[in-house]
Amino acid sequence: MIECKNDPILQEDLEFVANSASIPWESLENCSILVTGATGLVGSQLIKSLACRNRLFHSNIKIIACVRNLEKAKKIYADIADRKELEFVVGDIAHAIDTESEVDYIIHTASATASKEFVTKPVEVIHTTLNGTRNVLELALRKKSKGVVYLSSMEAFGVVPPSDKKATEKDLGLIDLSNPRSCYPEGKRMAECLCTAYASEYGVPVKVARLSQTFGAGITYTENRVFAQFAKAAIEGHDIVLHTKGLSWGNYCYTRDTVTALLMLLSKGNQGEAYTISNEASNVRIKDMAEMVATRIAGGKIKVVFDIPESALTYGYAPDTELHLSSAKMQALGWKPTVSLEETYRRMMQSMLSSKDSTCP
Repeated sequence: MIECKNDPILQEDLEFVANSASIPWESLENCSILVTGATGLVGSQLIKSLACRNRLFHSNIKIIACVRNLEKAKKIYADIADRKELEFVVGDIAHAIDTESEVDYIIHTASATASKEFVTKPVEVIHTTLNGTRNVLELALRKKSKGVVYLSSMEAFGVVPPSDKKATEKDLGLIDLSNPRSCYPEGKRMAECLCTAYASEYGVPVKVARLSQTFGAGITYTENRVFAQFAKAAIEGHDIVLHTKGLSWGNYCYTRDTVTALLMLLSKGNQGEAYTISNEASNVRIKDMAEMVATRIAGGKIKVVFDIPESALTYGYAPDTELHLSSAKMQALGWKPTVSLEETYRRMMQSMLSSKDSTCP
């Protein structure tokens, strides 16, 4: 049985990853891979891509999915939940994580992602980020894992001085520690530092994947982040409403391109180092992305309007930034993004519609 029968666009992406020649599959065959945050967008597509690889190429990869809600997980993985290579581990990574199985590789995707929580629950965000990452690294140490990838965020760059220069992994800006929302970017920085420390002191083969905004096929219709709001506006034919001036530059990457990069990093790259995953051709201001969706995706049938609150903090939005990410370090490993921003929207919208009432993530 295929991995996502109700969403042909997502299934096409899974098979694209499974057939990718840039992923060193020989190092992953007959191994076990544990993925935290398995009910999230990236985590679920990693797992489904691995399951697809097993089906197509008999790679015999054991997949260990760490979840907090088993019922939710079984809905997301309804098409493959009975496959013998898939094991569910139930628990909260902020407290403990363990399995009796061997763990050759780990991809740690679990994280707080709701902007509102960065403002309303900053303590919990920090707790999950740091304790969760420490628990994953301790597990890798106990299991003598061959490779670990930690998912960080482009927000770890902070607020950089305005420049046309592409920012490398070393070009970090400022983070305002007096702002409770800084729990997220500063937490990501500290987690990256923790990875470097475990690599240095204990030899844990961990790499940091500093992700740009990742979306595409597999996004549910209930998703409420800004890219999904733009897509639903185009689908439903109503105006796009911006609650900021939209001056921040966004850096984006299509889901399957991100998944491919993460699987590459399991056995490529230098331990303790960070690698930025971003499609440089998809670097655009928020307001310009909104205009692109309104004119090119919706055919000019909708427009962009501004409704700016007195305090952007009310919505938990990040401060305006001009950040142009360089993915040269990741591309030096043989990775190359394949999907443009416009095509990302078109594929995402088809996926959102076809999976609206399905069990796909």
